[in-house]
Amino acid sequence: MTGTSVPRESTTREPMTGAHPIGLSIRNGVKVYPGTRALKGVDFDLRMGAVNVLVGENGAGKSTLMKVIAGVEPLTEGEILMDGAPVRFADKEAAEQAGIGIVFQELSLFPDLSVTENIFCGREITRFGRIDRAAQRRATAELLARLEQRIDPDAPLGSLRIGQQQIVEIAKALNEKARILILDEPTSALSGAEVEVLFRLIDDLRRQGVGIVYISHRLEELIRVGDYITVLRDGVITGSRPMEGVTIPWIVEAMIGDASKDFPPRATRIGEDVFRAENITLPREGGGFAVDHVSLSVRRGEILGIYGLMGAGRSEFLECVLGLHPYAGGEMWLDGAPIGAPSVAGRIARGVALIPEDRKRDGLVQIMAIRENITLSALRRFTRAFHLDLGAEAEGARDFVRRLGIKIANIEHPVSSLSGGNQQKVVISKALMTRPKVLLMDEPSRGIDIGAKAEVFRTMRQLAEDGLAIIFVSSDLEEVAGVSDRILVMAQGRITGEFDGATAHPAEIVAAAQSKARDTRTEEKVSA
Repeated sequence: MTGTSVPRESTTREPMTGAHPIGLSIRNGVKVYPGTRALKGVDFDLRMGAVNVLVGENGAGKSTLMKVIAGVEPLTEGEILMDGAPVRFADKEAAEQAGIGIVFQELSLFPDLSVTENIFCGREITRFGRIDRAAQRRATAELLARLEQRIDPDAPLGSLRIGQQQIVEIAKALNEKARILILDEPTSALSGAEVEVLFRLIDDLRRQGVGIVYISHRLEELIRVGDYITVLRDGVITGSRPMEGVTIPWIVEAMIGDASKDFPPRATRIGEDVFRAENITLPREGGGFAVDHVSLSVRRGEILGIYGLMGAGRSEFLECVLGLHPYAGGEMWLDGAPIGAPSVAGRIARGVALIPEDRKRDGLVQIMAIRENITLSALRRFTRAFHLDLGAEAEGARDFVRRLGIKIANIEHPVSSLSGGNQQKVVISKALMTRPKVLLMDEPSRGIDIGAKAEVFRTMRQLAEDGLAIIFVSSDLEEVAGVSDRILVMAQGRITGEFDGATAHPAEIVAAAQSKARDTRTEEKVSA
């Protein structure tokens, strides 16, 4: 983004004696993981009786900071202060005993247990040495009533829709009666009416003096609910101030800064349409659509970026294109011909390949060699009669190692021995082994360092220059704007904006990513 830089405001303040005293502080907080510094000298103050908003792009360090506060992860350097005194949490249980509760973005519930059993798991009410199930059920009913939910306390958790499960997670945190409550993306799966209930609950907790940390990508939601805001970028705090006077452009600039990453030049030659999709739908469990009548096309040599918040339907759309969902609706064409019925093998054979979001779980077999991972999707190319030509297979793997610049000692080493960036190049090589016409890339830079990201982006651009059509999904605003020739924005399963990659303004992209969600919530509020 161009314009004036965001001034770095001091985050080192003396405890207030007024309405919002500092209940917890982190000073010079550093967290190091193998190969990366997730937090770099962070100073953070959490004020009681207030909503402390924490915002930043994926990988900025938000979740790491919250895990440190909640006792899930220890600091590598620095200290935590509670009420001015140094504390050290050995684990999450120690933090809970100090009055800190957290609602994680990824639900930590048991689908085969009842709602009541989930809420009281590890905190059972006992009477005469036995669990008092009746008392637990009454307490659960009271918590759910406070959250304005008509959920049966005895219902198996797995029978609830995802939004109701999120409500149960919040009820579980409320049951802990925490002095400090961390909410990590609490509205990501909630309907508009449920969001309003949550905001009323937050107001109630704020009046009771609870210090709340609120993390969300929905910027207008943050401005509405927050009292103080802290912005993280690449493990560093780039802005910290009271919420009064904060605007979305201020937040966006603090999130991404003025300096761009080292992105390769955009395409100079883009050909004809290679892939086209019309009215793609994917029903959502519990009603509605995860992918809601999406239509798009991508041309030869083009990188089409798709940006959106969590739950926007981007990954689900890529899965529909690959044929993972037999109940998906709509029509698709590849090189002008219908792509056929949903079938992963059929789509790969037609020329579609996917780089999955979770490379370790879905893209690699960690115990197998680098060679075996690269050729796994195209073994028929190296089959001679009933045998695998190991020499030809090894040469094919070495060819991709050279082409993509994968740094290895030996192709027979396990793929788990490689760095994250080189593992991602192995996943890309495996996809290219199928000789695709369209390459789907879901968060290709996630979990790799800055240098490796630059190499992946250069690889993407080179593949596009060679004529490959690429559909690229990312939650990183700067990456989408820097890499894409054209940008589509999704929200709540629909396309809500289209931008030229060379001229797109980050604030406009962010606004488009939130527009559908905002409209839907307004309608639900009016109908309620």
